[in-house]
Amino acid sequence: MRMKKFINRPENIVPELLEGLALAFPDKVRLTGSNLIARAVPKPKDKVALVTLGGSGHEPGLSGFVGEGMLDVSVAGEIFAAPGAPRVLEAIKLVHGDAGVLLVVLNHAGDVLSANITMEMAKREGLKVRMILTHEDISSGPKDHPEERRGLVGFLPVYKVAGAAAEQGRSLDQCLQIAERMERNMRTLAVAVSTATHPSTGQPIFELGDDEMEIGMGQHGEAGTGRMKLKTADETAEIMLKMLLADLEVKAGEDLLVIVNGAGATTLMELLILFRRVSQVLKAKKIKLARAKVGEFITTQEQAGIQMMIARLDAELTGLWDAPCDTPYFVVR
Repeated sequence: MRMKKFINRPENIVPELLEGLALAFPDKVRLTGSNLIARAVPKPKDKVALVTLGGSGHEPGLSGFVGEGMLDVSVAGEIFAAPGAPRVLEAIKLVHGDAGVLLVVLNHAGDVLSANITMEMAKREGLKVRMILTHEDISSGPKDHPEERRGLVGFLPVYKVAGAAAEQGRSLDQCLQIAERMERNMRTLAVAVSTATHPSTGQPIFELGDDEMEIGMGQHGEAGTGRMKLKTADETAEIMLKMLLADLEVKAGEDLLVIVNGAGATTLMELLILFRRVSQVLKAKKIKLARAKVGEFITTQEQAGIQMMIARLDAELTGLWDAPCDTPYFVVR
């Protein structure tokens, strides 16, 4: 099937989408330097700054979460590709102050390679930077080897709680500890039901039968835990939630944050029907649904499917999740 997308020249997709983002939200973000998305009003240099990096094609992630209370700068790479280390270092220098910088990286090979090189460069220049990897996808590695797990929509609560802590004036070590506690207590699982096309080439990024779905598929079509016949919304929610609760070892009485994220082509109708069943199952298990978000936070073009994330909350993390923020695609008043 011929690709249908409203684009101009393929080589201009990323600069044009970033320009469009900055033009759409001029009170929140600005385009600066080597196509960096930064806060429209910079944070004071005596507060910790948050920087992230990642490939484009997953909008609104990651640049859609730059703004007060969350990220200070996002470094967007080409479609599905990590940005180079020099641009990430440029972003760090843009916001570096006495308080330092927290670099939040989703665990994908290209992103990690770029981030590690950046950290070496920052060290040579005497910059105060710490890095955290998000790796909460339970399908991509065993529980006792979290370093093998991919980072999916779990970046969102990490940005949120670390960004809130930074806004409150906490130290770099404190912001890192909060981010790490959030990261340790979250799990994500994805399911795909149809593929996306690469916007530059028009080629599908994976193949999947019309009556199939794949549990555990990665952000870019990486293989999951297995294919099966397409299930109903309730059946799918139950399969995914059972695996997530078991991996995180959630007990009755605990507070959970639940995020149901659409992959790009899955409708809000479907997301809400799935979330309905999640809520019912948690209530039956006497697990408190303390906070929730349903919508599109990181997508893969027109791929159909969802990412379901659960995270164990404590009083401090809940307070930081509820703290004010003002970004293009995440606002808390």
